Amino acid sequence: MHFDNFDDELWDEFKWEAHLNEVERKSEQLRKFIASDPKGNVPRWITLLNESLSEDDAYEAFIEEELLMDEAYFPEEEDWDDDDEDWDEDDFLFRDIEDLGGEEEEDDFDEGEEWKSLTNEFVDSEYAALENLPIYNNAKDLAVDILRWAELIPEKFQDSGFQDFVGDTLKIGAKIAGGFSFGYEHDYIGANIAYSKKALQIANRSLEKLQSLKRKKFFDREVYQDFHSRLFELRNDIGVHVQELRERFNLGLD
Repeated sequence: MHFDNFDDELWDEFKWEAHLNEVERKSEQLRKFIASDPKGNVPRWITLLNESLSEDDAYEAFIEEELLMDEAYFPEEEDWDDDDEDWDEDDFLFRDIEDLGGEEEEDDFDEGEEWKSLTNEFVDSEYAALENLPIYNNAKDLAVDILRWAELIPEKFQDSGFQDFVGDTLKIGAKIAGGFSFGYEHDYIGANIAYSKKALQIANRSLEKLQSLKRKKFFDREVYQDFHSRLFELRNDIGVHVQELRERFNLGLD
């Protein structure tokens, strides 16, 4: 995911973060347009599991869709123009819609490899591939375990708080992957930082939601402690990752 910046000024994490906030706002509209549940009554992770995907496959499909949603609102290099502040939303909503999760490309999500090549294509780092990034692996392992656990919870207990908690744990990995897709080069590391900060915010939010669910009837004490300790450690590791990225940016390293 590479393109020239809007201007010759180097974007820091804050300019990238502001842009990412706008991307997320617009991608929500796209999400509703292509979703099988436009009213948003059924969380996407439930739909993926109901499509008979394994927990691992459901996670991979979720991450791929999240990245493609953002990708739709990052212009190609030749379209990146400072004088054109507002992109034509209709162009994004109706252009190549099958590549964004439509029924015609549904089988692609079973493979789960295209988005991995996307995140690895431009990376110049000690990790080389997303699968070598420890915080991503930990985020994935936790999210998949939470999906397995969630499938065992009776539907009557699956209130909005429960659903949001499960969904947020999947989004942590999506934001880490989104940041990784920009790589570690100095011109783009601000975007990596902005995405990683999003992952940190979601991890903090997930911890709060987990704590609010602690006394629910469906929570086994041992399971709760396992999820809490792993999520707490993941949150801290993401925070360290953000600091390391900032140090790299400040030192001007590629």
